[in-house]
Amino acid sequence: MAVDSSAKPQKAADKIKATAQELFYREGIRAVGVDEIVTRAGVTKPSLYRAYSSKDELAADYLRDYDWRFWDRFEQAAHAHPGDPRAQLRAWMEGLAERATVDGYRGCGLTNAAIEFPDRSHPARRVAQGNKAALRARLREMARGMGAHDHDGLGDALLLLIEGVYASGQMFGAGGPAKALPKAAEALVEAYTR
Repeated sequence: MAVDSSAKPQKAADKIKATAQELFYREGIRAVGVDEIVTRAGVTKPSLYRAYSSKDELAADYLRDYDWRFWDRFEQAAHAHPGDPRAQLRAWMEGLAERATVDGYRGCGLTNAAIEFPDRSHPARRVAQGNKAALRARLREMARGMGAHDHDGLGDALLLLIEGVYASGQMFGAGGPAKALPKAAEALVEAYTR
């Protein structure tokens, strides 16, 4: 069997990051120790500390990636329906409802981090807080674009609905209330745009 010499071996920092992402999401940031991360990644502890100054910085980096993936999904829905914030929202909500009803769903990693780290100065909390503030602003902007008579009220109501899906999706799974998200969001939009 020929060996592909063009394939680059994965760097220790990449192994650490990938392992931490999986463990942090599944088990929570505080529940996972540095020793577990390096053991599962197959690297040494000094490798972790060369890549990250602390576990807190590794957690913040995990959340920055999570934030990027979050906005990537949001933008995909927006690009699929240019100029139609109602359709954009519906598409994103349908995707969220689907993700929130699969086995292993653990909610939003950013929301989970905000709960784990109440100290607003913690690096992970700052990333989570930034995402939630940006989402709130975006939802309010979309509500304005939908012609809502109270765009701030609609944006905030949608945010509350989304955060509820993050919790109920992990508690109830496939048969739970998360599957009702698109219809519930549509009912809110309808109530605010009449």
